[in-house]
Amino acid sequence: MIKQENMKRTIVAVLLCNLLFGNFLVHAEVLDTIIAVVEDDVILERELQKEVTVIEQRIQQSKAAIPPAYILRKQVLEKMIVDKLQRQLAEKAGITVSEEMLNSSTADIARRNNMDVEQFRAELEGQGISYQSFLDNMRNEIVINQLRGREIGGRIKVTDREVEHYLETQDKIGEESTQYHLGHILIAVKEGASSTEVQRAMSKADDLVNKLRAGQDFSQTAISDSEDANALKGGDLGWRTMSEIPTLFVNEIREMKQGDVSDPIRSPSGFHIIKMLQLKGMDNHMIIKTKVRHILIKTNELIDDAEAKKRLLALKVRIADGDDFAALARAHSDDKGSALKGGSLDWVGPGDLVKPFEEAMVNLGINEVSEPVQTQFGWHIIQVLGRENKDDSNEFKKNLVREAIRKRKIEEETELWVRRLRDEAFVEIYQDRL
Repeated sequence: MIKQENMKRTIVAVLLCNLLFGNFLVHAEVLDTIIAVVEDDVILERELQKEVTVIEQRIQQSKAAIPPAYILRKQVLEKMIVDKLQRQLAEKAGITVSEEMLNSSTADIARRNNMDVEQFRAELEGQGISYQSFLDNMRNEIVINQLRGREIGGRIKVTDREVEHYLETQDKIGEESTQYHLGHILIAVKEGASSTEVQRAMSKADDLVNKLRAGQDFSQTAISDSEDANALKGGDLGWRTMSEIPTLFVNEIREMKQGDVSDPIRSPSGFHIIKMLQLKGMDNHMIIKTKVRHILIKTNELIDDAEAKKRLLALKVRIADGDDFAALARAHSDDKGSALKGGSLDWVGPGDLVKPFEEAMVNLGINEVSEPVQTQFGWHIIQVLGRENKDDSNEFKKNLVREAIRKRKIEEETELWVRRLRDEAFVEIYQDRL
């Protein structure tokens, strides 16, 4: 009787084990299903589902409605395909990210959020975001940014004439004092598309414009239908000045008010739809300019750090006793360029000088002479002769325009480059598995 009971238990255990193991195999097979082939690599179901989960969490945090599962999976898969193509290209180009670079970038992000790395890690995990997933995504972004910098950034030049031309011909009164918060949807058209394909894309763009003007949610529509890199962010392009906006959109945006949705705008990439989400003005750019002079003693085989400091302290005593700073600078400073001008660096603004020098300078009163300060150039004593608030708006504006033109050129070139990379690659998507 006991043997029969033991045998029954054994049979039940074997059946249960087979059942569980069989289910595991089925589950593993589903997770390992190939969703897409990308050149000589694949994207698996488990990879897609992992990324979909991350995007869903991001959408939930932004309070936007999550689109139907099929639409979201399709959009996320397209992003993964483009990312994988870029990573493959980066690998061929020998672009890698060291652990040191990754850790440094992570520490920088944590610092900008007023945390150390451990606090930042705890914050991520508290939001349900795996720290390892965060690192993987960061590594991916760094690799792709380096690739784009190599493929595109080096070709982009902005001349002084371009900046001046923009300010002469496109700058309107108040235009550069305004920032525009834009939403963007792209209905893509392949290079060499047939007239039927172009017409189909244009009809879809027209239909979306009508729906958006009738009140359909822009962010939700972008997530579901847009085919550009910002689709999964609800099409949000962020805040931009007019010079940061692609040239193609400028004339439309000048005429738009908050809440307006543009007509479809044709480009080589397809049809673009822009929404004016918000507008705001900018104040004048005021900076503190400092008139400063210094005496530099460089270290060498004969003069070490202690000797350099000793010499500068002796000079500081002489200045306190009434000797002329400018005369001492001409006689003793190793910065020959400023020595000829009595040590004068003239008027300087924030960021003009190296950090240790600037930090010491900002803490000095007028006519006060600093203690010896070390920089990569050697040892200095510093004297501040004056300070003034200055409206730096014109120069600041030129720098903004220069950076904005460069950013705009990079964006336009990147969009075409990514679309071309995608169109020319071998990609097979198993639609029935989506």
